[in-house]
Amino acid sequence: MKSAVAAILFSIIFLLSKGLSQAVYAQKNKSITFFVSMPRPEAQKIQVAMSCSGIKTDSMEFKMPAWTPGYYQLLNFANFVADFQVTGKGGKLLRWRKSSKNGWMVHTKGNQSFVITYSIAATVPFVAKNYVDPNRAYISPPGTFLYPANHLNTKVTVQFAPFGNWSAIATGLDPVNGKGNTFSAPNFDILYDCPVLIGNLDSFPSFSVNNIPHYFYAYQADLFDRNLLMADLKRIITTASGIIGEMPYKHYTFIGIGPGGGGIEHLNSTSVAFTGKELNDPTSRLRTYHFLTHEYFHHYNVKRIRPIELGPFDYDNGSRTKMLWFSEGVTVYYENLILKRAGLITTDDVFTSFQSAIKNYEDKPGKFFQTPAEASYSTWEDGPFGRTGDDYYKTISPYDKGPALGLLLDFKIRHETKNEKSLDDLMRLLYQKYYKGKARGFTEDEFRNAAETIAGVSLGDFFDYIYTVKPVDYTTYLNYAGLAIDTSTRVLPEGWSGIAVADRKDTLRVSHVEWESPAWKAGIRGGYAVVSVNGQSVNARQFNELAGAAHSGDQLNLRLVSEGRTWDKTIILGIKKEKTFTITRQSKPDALQGAILKGWLGE
Repeated sequence: MKSAVAAILFSIIFLLSKGLSQAVYAQKNKSITFFVSMPRPEAQKIQVAMSCSGIKTDSMEFKMPAWTPGYYQLLNFANFVADFQVTGKGGKLLRWRKSSKNGWMVHTKGNQSFVITYSIAATVPFVAKNYVDPNRAYISPPGTFLYPANHLNTKVTVQFAPFGNWSAIATGLDPVNGKGNTFSAPNFDILYDCPVLIGNLDSFPSFSVNNIPHYFYAYQADLFDRNLLMADLKRIITTASGIIGEMPYKHYTFIGIGPGGGGIEHLNSTSVAFTGKELNDPTSRLRTYHFLTHEYFHHYNVKRIRPIELGPFDYDNGSRTKMLWFSEGVTVYYENLILKRAGLITTDDVFTSFQSAIKNYEDKPGKFFQTPAEASYSTWEDGPFGRTGDDYYKTISPYDKGPALGLLLDFKIRHETKNEKSLDDLMRLLYQKYYKGKARGFTEDEFRNAAETIAGVSLGDFFDYIYTVKPVDYTTYLNYAGLAIDTSTRVLPEGWSGIAVADRKDTLRVSHVEWESPAWKAGIRGGYAVVSVNGQSVNARQFNELAGAAHSGDQLNLRLVSEGRTWDKTIILGIKKEKTFTITRQSKPDALQGAILKGWLGE
């Protein structure tokens, strides 16, 4: 008697060979159709059958991407593949072998048509990975669909079999007319760019901008004012698309995957961790608006306005670029301007966001060691927010300095052109010349040439901030817009230990130690368990109260445990100095400064 899984796979193969792919098999050209199901969602697996026809070689390699564009980390999706099998004419099993860590070589033996079946473990609720449970399925295409090596331009059809009474499918893929739950993509790059959410989903009121429909589907969203969200989203999208001047898609879909993590941008959709409950609190609602604005504007800046390395993609090894400071950091820059110009945040909100980004960068010792170009290139190893552990102090995040660089470049262009041009003009130039005109991304040299063409002057001083660790002259650049920035140093009144702690279950642990702080110099590192402070057992609140009441020169005697060893460490508190980088308006700006600030804020 066949197992349940074997029976399901047999049914899939039968369906593909007798029904769904009957027309496909009759074609002479190469064709690929996927059938995707999740018959036992409690098992957290996706079943995939891949029907191939028009294959005229004796063998063909099929590969699974090692990462998903938009998330610059190797995820090794092939490790989640199991139950691999190839069936040819008459149901005969074909031979195959593992050809690489993410490749399978299929020996077709003259079979021009065959079916590959496999399963995918789907256990992580994250926008870059697959997830299935009894209530919904989230499908990350790069981790689901094999592609024939060197044939990424093949047209693809995908049919989904939703579990039970699951009624909705949310995706940016185009539906196939007359075939339920069936979608198509002109090539694998487009397929990999379109995540899919399946289940009984909430659908928010749709709207159109320039006659282009926009949708929002979410899994089990909490109660909140959905009309307000969609009205505000319409304002955001109208403002954002107005910067570039056109909307290069036929429809756009926001996909809220439910509880989980992250957000990833796509050409005509974005998938985000979303529950909706955060929209009932004004502060959390604005945070969500920043998040959605960021991911939406990415369909321009990184998907279409992009460094040349970010497409065509290297699905095996990842695509490295030195320009994530622009693709990611300047997108953070624009999320603030878009929300301000849309009337959803205030000028003070904008100032606060930028001074926070500047302070986040300036407070990191990594500014002495790593340039934005290096941080962009090394994000594959360092992570998007820099390294953790003992080496954290050597790195920065493109998300921190990137917004500041966008600010400096925008003000510099506006100043040099007497407010006739701005960063908006540079974005439009890059979009028109490289995405539309050349159908490719731009090199670093081409980006600099475009920026200097818009500004009309050399931007050598600005580009030094990208390729060197030269200190940033914020005062000069903000002065162009009649703004002042407080770069003065002040001494904090309490004693400085440099140690941050947190309660983890029943244990007080060191969560972070500032580089070159008294705690750092005493040899204390993150992860240590704190047994006692000055001979007393304390929790995080008590530790912070104790440290906050101490003064420079006082001692904290800590007993620490790590990896089964016990240490007694003494911290002699020091003095901490900091800068606030508070941004304010100048009292008497001249006409050009006033015009630049007004134009920048969209007032």
